[in-house]
Amino acid sequence: MIERYLKQVDFSSYDDFMRNFKVEVPQNFNFGYDIVDEWARVRPEKEAIVWTDGLGNEKHVTYKDYKDISDRVASYFLSLGIKKGDRVMLILKRHLEWWYIMIALHKIGAVAIPSSYLLKAHDIAYRVYQAGVKTIITCGDEYFLNIIDTVSVMCDDLERCISIGPDMHEGWLDFWEGVNTAKPFVRPEYEIRNDDNMMIYFTSGTSAMPKMVVHDFQYPLTHILTGHVWHNLTEESR
Repeated sequence: MIERYLKQVDFSSYDDFMRNFKVEVPQNFNFGYDIVDEWARVRPEKEAIVWTDGLGNEKHVTYKDYKDISDRVASYFLSLGIKKGDRVMLILKRHLEWWYIMIALHKIGAVAIPSSYLLKAHDIAYRVYQAGVKTIITCGDEYFLNIIDTVSVMCDDLERCISIGPDMHEGWLDFWEGVNTAKPFVRPEYEIRNDDNMMIYFTSGTSAMPKMVVHDFQYPLTHILTGHVWHNLTEESR
């Protein structure tokens, strides 16, 4: 599939690479539809994710599964009123849900804000205020639920808090309950353009207050250089 996005794939020398490496950016590129869903179409049983936890448990996710689950997540988000341009903060450690949620947000044009689990309540409140966050999705354990409960009191504009489980607090939404009962996904009719905001990272705040760094929907294409050239990955790599 990489041939769709590179002017030239193989290079005979460094000079050849410098002259001819060029990413061909299509109109309205969307990683969710153009990569995940396209792999699900051409090779549905191809492995998309191999996930393991600290206890050695593994989960293997095919592209068909990846598309189907991310579609249901996207449908659930739309049912909650999350739409293009809305900022959604994610505090999910390395849970598998992170991957489903990221692609679902891409598909509806919402803006993901991946955030560290080391943040304290005042750090999260600052980011919620600065970015205009309306939704927080977090790990379902008491530590995070308690912190976000504190933040919700501080931030009137925060509309909803979602837990991936297993723990829930009053007023929280159950992620998997919503996903499992979601209606079939219908792709939104609105246009998601290359220059629309896709993701926001906050800087470390080491020398000043953290600042927002915004990436648009072309951003995933830049990692062709990382994967294809630096890591030397192929379509069969794991």
